[in-house]
Amino acid sequence: MRAAIAHEWLVRYAGSERVVSNLLAAFPGARILTTVLERDRVPPEFAAAEPSFLQHVPGARSHHEWLLPLLPAAWLLRRPVSGVDIVVSSSHSCAKAVRVAAGIPHLCYCHTPMRYAWFFEEEKERLPAAVRPPARVAMRGFRRWDAASSRGVTRFAANSSAVAERIARFYGREAVVVHPPVRTEFFTPGGRERDGFVFVGRLVSYKRPDVVVEAFRGLPYRLTVVGDGHLAPALRRAAPPNVRLVSGLSDEELRELYRSAQGFVFPGVEDFGIAMAEAQACGVPVIAAAAGGALDIVADGETGWLLPRVEPAAVRRAVVEAAGAAFDPAAISRSAARFSEERFRAEIRALAEELVHGVDRG
Repeated sequence: MRAAIAHEWLVRYAGSERVVSNLLAAFPGARILTTVLERDRVPPEFAAAEPSFLQHVPGARSHHEWLLPLLPAAWLLRRPVSGVDIVVSSSHSCAKAVRVAAGIPHLCYCHTPMRYAWFFEEEKERLPAAVRPPARVAMRGFRRWDAASSRGVTRFAANSSAVAERIARFYGREAVVVHPPVRTEFFTPGGRERDGFVFVGRLVSYKRPDVVVEAFRGLPYRLTVVGDGHLAPALRRAAPPNVRLVSGLSDEELRELYRSAQGFVFPGVEDFGIAMAEAQACGVPVIAAAAGGALDIVADGETGWLLPRVEPAAVRRAVVEAAGAAFDPAAISRSAARFSEERFRAEIRALAEELVHGVDRG
């Protein structure tokens, strides 16, 4: 099947870029379209990606997030994609606006509708205070544009039930849930003695690392916080002696940390939450907010604990319970097997086949 893959930007290799790698595995030889490409920081298979005019804007590759007002134009000024059987967009901002020639189906794998537009109050902390008022006004227009651009999509696939609900609410469209690919063959239980807890994620407000750090104050258990972000300096100053912050771990080091953990703590609300699924693949129970992607990942009381309220006291109680609980790492790992890369590729390929051959269940 001849395919083209459209992805927001390729300037690092994280969760959404791993999705692109798996899309390439599902559609070998596919064209890749993007806005900005940093070849030195992404895998070789992305080297032939086709960037937009933004590639030539000074500073675009290091500060692409400041180009948000230009992202719609980066997709709309391209020629419509032709000469393929299907276009698959990997979208969490504007990539679903890729132009597609008449008669070619467009499958959008939606990580979430644009956060800046639909969840501005949650995202505003990432902006300087001086630009928040005009940005809030601008996002009203972005919401209208974002909803309008969804009409160019033939079929939506959402990475979680929570994102499927957002797609229905903001776009008025149905979406089939296809969970993102998790390296369940790499992240496996290791049989190590388990001691301490772990948090993995960017140290930004909506992931709530501050709640986790405060919850461990006075507890007799260790917490390792893995990540970096604008909250890192404040968290280091506030961290009690049983909490350490680290960053820049290799995949192997992260796996060993999971394997040695009594529990994974993540009170933020994620669109899906690949780190939660990775931890479970290593046999680790997860303590998470009862919202977002965690509802698809954690079976409350079986593979972890879901918190109805996100506050230090609630996290603290769950940590104490987890520390004294007997759990089966192999059973937790088996639960995470449903998020495998092989499963993702098969489900996406099946959706594409349905669209190309005119069989649309949506």
